[in-house]
Amino acid sequence: MNVAAMLTITSGMHTSKHALGILQRGGGLRSVMIGSLHCTRSLATSSRTKARPTKNRTLKNLHAASRAPPSMAVAKAMPLSCKEMENSELVLLGHMGNVDARKEILTRHIMTVDKVTYETAKETALQIAAVNRQGMGWLTIPYKIGIGVALTAALGSFPMVFDINTVTWFNEFYVTADVPEPKDLETPLEVGSWAWNWMEPPLGQISFVLLCLQYTRSQIDNLGARPYTQMVMTSRAEKLAKAFPQYDADIVKDFSLAISFYHDKHGLRSRN
Repeated sequence: MNVAAMLTITSGMHTSKHALGILQRGGGLRSVMIGSLHCTRSLATSSRTKARPTKNRTLKNLHAASRAPPSMAVAKAMPLSCKEMENSELVLLGHMGNVDARKEILTRHIMTVDKVTYETAKETALQIAAVNRQGMGWLTIPYKIGIGVALTAALGSFPMVFDINTVTWFNEFYVTADVPEPKDLETPLEVGSWAWNWMEPPLGQISFVLLCLQYTRSQIDNLGARPYTQMVMTSRAEKLAKAFPQYDADIVKDFSLAISFYHDKHGLRSRN
């Protein structure tokens, strides 16, 4: 095998002439290929070693540029509200559930469908929001009942345990336990020690039930389901889309799903 053939193989120029010469030599093919691979690997390693400083310098320059403060032009170009954003940015925020972005998407969609100005489209969007919050007073009754019961139980537990008059009344009509000596009921803590004899079982049981319910709720969340809330939100979104069939149903539904039950004066408070 001559030097020219080895250089040809190492450089990757496998022409038919050199290939035929190598095949004619038979036994020398293996040694030539191994040698060429070693040479090629060495050249590649050397090339990477020489290119590495340049690459590192480039990364350092990019890192330094990223830490530089923004220029005045960049600061002036920053959008201050959703109405100053591009359509692609609005769509991204809308998919993240931002209510302002979805309202702006709906407004621009109204502009294209009704062929009206931006201000007129905003008024139409507010009318859609007003329709969206109709009937929410009745649909939120279960939540309000839960809030009322929880607050009543939390505040009422203090006099039921520590107030002598409340404890005595409750014992007379519902417990009928022996009343301690007056000297043993002189302080709220002594009253609580007496009342705890019958308050501990229900409070402990209620605490255990709430713990189980909380665990159940966490597993429901892990499944991605929100039975009552999801049902109400989906039903409200579908009704809103049917009430305004001239607009894209998905845009109207997304707008409805982003708004919470507890809304501001325009019905545009976000659920997040």
